[in-house]
Amino acid sequence: MPAPAPLALTCGDPAGIGPELSARIARDGAGMAFFWIGDPRHLPGGTPVQIIETPAQAHAVASGVLAVLPVTFAATATPGAPDPANAAGTIAAIERAVALVQSGQASAVVTAPINKKALKDGAGFAFPGHTEFLAHLAGGVDVVMMLACPDLRVVPATIHIPLSQVPAALTPDLLRRTIEITHAALIRDFGIPKPRIAVAGLNPHAGEGGAMGHEELDFIAPLIAAFQRQGPAVTGPLPADTMFHPAARARYDAAVCMYHDQALIPIKTIDFAGGVNVTLGLPFIRTSPDHGTAYDIAGRGIADPTSLRAAMAMARDMAQRRAAVA
Repeated sequence: MPAPAPLALTCGDPAGIGPELSARIARDGAGMAFFWIGDPRHLPGGTPVQIIETPAQAHAVASGVLAVLPVTFAATATPGAPDPANAAGTIAAIERAVALVQSGQASAVVTAPINKKALKDGAGFAFPGHTEFLAHLAGGVDVVMMLACPDLRVVPATIHIPLSQVPAALTPDLLRRTIEITHAALIRDFGIPKPRIAVAGLNPHAGEGGAMGHEELDFIAPLIAAFQRQGPAVTGPLPADTMFHPAARARYDAAVCMYHDQALIPIKTIDFAGGVNVTLGLPFIRTSPDHGTAYDIAGRGIADPTSLRAAMAMARDMAQRRAAVA
């Protein structure tokens, strides 16, 4: 059988740690075929590079050498100093990766961290983050963000908005779609035939019977009851402060949370270095390391590649599962 298509790894912000992490993973051996999309000038000096013209050529690149599908950026890069001049190149790398996975030339997209402000300042980037931009490139599909590590998967129903806006944004339809997309992804991409999903309450103590808020009584609990009548194993609303100790985590495969920090604090506490960001609901696979550009350490060679390596391994595994049922 032909070898599976390689992973497409985008460069992210060239002033961040993405280029050096990509180079290090190639040097140390990724254990899978992948190619890097970016400007070779932004890689650490001395990085062994082989320029490729098509993704398929990545299979023939020697171990320890980074396969590069080049995109020319407007400027060089200084580690730790984002340059809006490179915004268009950063966006073009993401668009190229998506086009390649949509055409079947890549098996998945793995994205290095971007700087939304630099993209907005330099190219008028109008999206809150990677997740929303990828949904746009996929045709405006509904997506949700999952953060995953070996001991926990969390999905925030609302993500990059101020906390004060969460109650208004958290509608019954949004929560329903978040649970549906999570349930489908756990089956298709994570190989869990009968997923168990725990749903957090919005308010302290899950509202405590209305004493601390009414969202749980008004629509969260009724929505969960509707799922249970249909068959999926959905439980809640549960007090968020008791959902994430080891015994509680053993009772579900993913936790749907109501807002960004409610989901991200527990997973970053449990596995700060190894968490993976997964976009669920896309027609293609996308993962990313669960960290930012880390400008404070960029260029020093001390950035931890654990999360990016985990993101690549998860993307490979998800692609294999999808291919097995195609």
